[in-house]
Amino acid sequence: MDALGDLLRGIRADGARFSRTVLSGAWESKPPEPAALTLVMVLRGEARVTPGPGVVGVGGLRTVTAGSAAVSTSAPYRVAAADCAETELVTGAYQWDGAGGRRLLSALPPLLVVPGGEECLTIIELIAEEVAAERPGRQYVMDRMLDWLLACTLRDWFDLPEARPPAWYRALGDDVVGPALRAMHDEPGRAWTVASLAGRAQVSRAAFARNFADLVGVPPMAYLTEWRMALGADLLAEPGATVAAVAARVGYADGFGFSDAFKRIRGVTPSGYRASLTARRGDSGALRAAG
Repeated sequence: MDALGDLLRGIRADGARFSRTVLSGAWESKPPEPAALTLVMVLRGEARVTPGPGVVGVGGLRTVTAGSAAVSTSAPYRVAAADCAETELVTGAYQWDGAGGRRLLSALPPLLVVPGGEECLTIIELIAEEVAAERPGRQYVMDRMLDWLLACTLRDWFDLPEARPPAWYRALGDDVVGPALRAMHDEPGRAWTVASLAGRAQVSRAAFARNFADLVGVPPMAYLTEWRMALGADLLAEPGATVAAVAARVGYADGFGFSDAFKRIRGVTPSGYRASLTARRGDSGALRAAG
């Protein structure tokens, strides 16, 4: 199981917005439009982000989530040049459809910082060059760069002592709960029961259920259902996917049981969910074409 890979499942920049800004003195930069998630990257100089402690140096990253319940899309944050020095920033803003975005945002704080480092600077400089240039395939290249940078940012952040990853992510290191979590993620379509999951953990059913709920925050089967619905939502977004085929891949004998669970968890039927994705993509494509 690749825990970070599972967290990023379904996350794919498509028409991500970028900007390049030079700050000095009292100048401040704010996000130009509401976005699900924004990466603020320091290309030159130092920046101070408020709210939030400390100064970010070259290669440093600030990730701001504005599409989660924790922060409304109008929640303010400011980026200013530190100590009146000239500072250059590159900003990339995500918009996405699908369940993956909601799962990721629920795992992140409203504002997080990853200290600067040479390993991040190369990709930041490449993004800055693409923002300034008008080359064939520019948007596609920048989208893929942003996906790469997001993955690296979160990987580095989860390694920091002050990071607070989601409970299930931390529980992967537990001797009892970890094996069961990995089994659920690796084989979501298997007919798991509490007893079979406890067998993976090599403990009694009662001990497993108790430990799982204590560490993850929900009972094992509730977590499994949520995970299956997250996967199902991403699979429904794939061209040509049918409800029956998706149901089979996430452990349901037929589309009816999957549809009932999907509507209970997500408040909409699978077909309704897929229709809403199609409509939003159509609107997004029309806006990009108009621009």
